[in-house]
Amino acid sequence: MPTSRVIFWDVDTQYDFMKADGKLYVPDAEQLIPNLRKLTDYAHGHGIRIVASADDHVVNHSEISANPDWKTTFPPHCLRGTPGQRKLAETALRDPLVIEPDPQDGTALAASVRSHRGDILFHKHRFDVFSNPNLLPVLDVLNPHDIVLYGVALDVCDKYAIEGLLQHRPQVRLFAVVDAMKPIDRDVAEHLLKEWGEEGVRLVKTSEVVMGGLVEELERASA
Repeated sequence: MPTSRVIFWDVDTQYDFMKADGKLYVPDAEQLIPNLRKLTDYAHGHGIRIVASADDHVVNHSEISANPDWKTTFPPHCLRGTPGQRKLAETALRDPLVIEPDPQDGTALAASVRSHRGDILFHKHRFDVFSNPNLLPVLDVLNPHDIVLYGVALDVCDKYAIEGLLQHRPQVRLFAVVDAMKPIDRDVAEHLLKEWGEEGVRLVKTSEVVMGGLVEELERASA
């Protein structure tokens, strides 16, 4: 298993969210793709593990609705086996260990994570990645000091990921890459960014991560 105590956290960079003809396109998300590529390439070029999430839906999931409220229910998207469910080529994972949202034996899961050299992909049936019950046990094994998080949508799946990490791993230094995120609702996003900053989340840009020495600084601090 990679020894880096820094992990990159890729939230739902899937076709249906990221491409203008996707089933649930996040406004202007296509503009993020160059930065997402830079972050992905940087991680893979520097031996940093990427932990990613991806919606993996069937039509009877509780989040899917023909009459969505756009808060807890959404139109059909990221349906299993469709092109829209796939991650972008620019954020493709390296030898991912796919972890489904069915509870797994903790000992076996820990052994799988410890022996795995590649990235990790959590499938989820809800917008909240912590709805996958295997997430916290895997975090216990990875034991990151720092998490660099990006993806979409800022005010939905990013929100649940960041707030879940603040709740469950308060000792971890959390970095939100603001120019590698897009919201559905811009007004909500402005409020969230202010709130996250007040809660200790460091708001950074892609250039700080891939050219500004941020990761090297974190590695030195964790040594």
